[in-house]
Amino acid sequence: MSTFRKVALVTGSATGVGRACAVRFAKLGYAVVVNYSKSEAEAHETLKLVEAEGVPALLCKATVADAGAVNEMIAATEATFDRLDVLVNNAGTTHFVPHTDLDALTDQVWDDIFKVNVMGTFYCTRAAMPLLKASGGNVVNVTSVAGLTGLGSSIPYCASKAALNCMTQSLARAFGPEVRVNAVAPGPILTRWLEGREAHIAKFLEQAPLGRAASPDDIADAVIYLATGTTLTTGQVLVVDGGRTM
Repeated sequence: MSTFRKVALVTGSATGVGRACAVRFAKLGYAVVVNYSKSEAEAHETLKLVEAEGVPALLCKATVADAGAVNEMIAATEATFDRLDVLVNNAGTTHFVPHTDLDALTDQVWDDIFKVNVMGTFYCTRAAMPLLKASGGNVVNVTSVAGLTGLGSSIPYCASKAALNCMTQSLARAFGPEVRVNAVAPGPILTRWLEGREAHIAKFLEQAPLGRAASPDDIADAVIYLATGTTLTTGQVLVVDGGRTM
């Protein structure tokens, strides 16, 4: 199916921030590619929410850590919609490990986190770049304030998000003016990731002027702004954490 409707692909859009972004793009009239790796039932729920906005949608199962699967997802996007205007690299993973427990940081932990958070973002961006260049599109990476402060679920997670912040700048320099590349760096978000970690959130928010954690929609606000609300912003990491890290 070919269409002149703009198209957004949101990785990890079965739940949380990814779902909020997918629905928001649908409300703006975009066709949406919904991606998931494991949460199939939730992904179908997101698909229904997108389609309820009266726009075309495509459901793609692919782990972003698998370059071949990513290439197939982008190929399916092109075959279905013949274009791609926005790539939101939202898929991510972590291991919760105390920063003082260095012995727990096995090679497997490092590999798990970097393969998804860093290489997965690279694989998706690499595969999507020809379509984005053709449409004059843009990329929004979902990173974390952990990559700016060194505080987070684990040292490898913080390091992966720091790498992603830097990659955002490198890609923005490399592909401007054709393609803009930006990032959103959230603080704690009220999703299933942080269930049972309310004490951690409360401690973080003690020094946040706005005094609350983000909802998925708060982060979607920033993603939508960078993707659709500005034309002269690139290489930026927009912090959305209630002012905690200023």
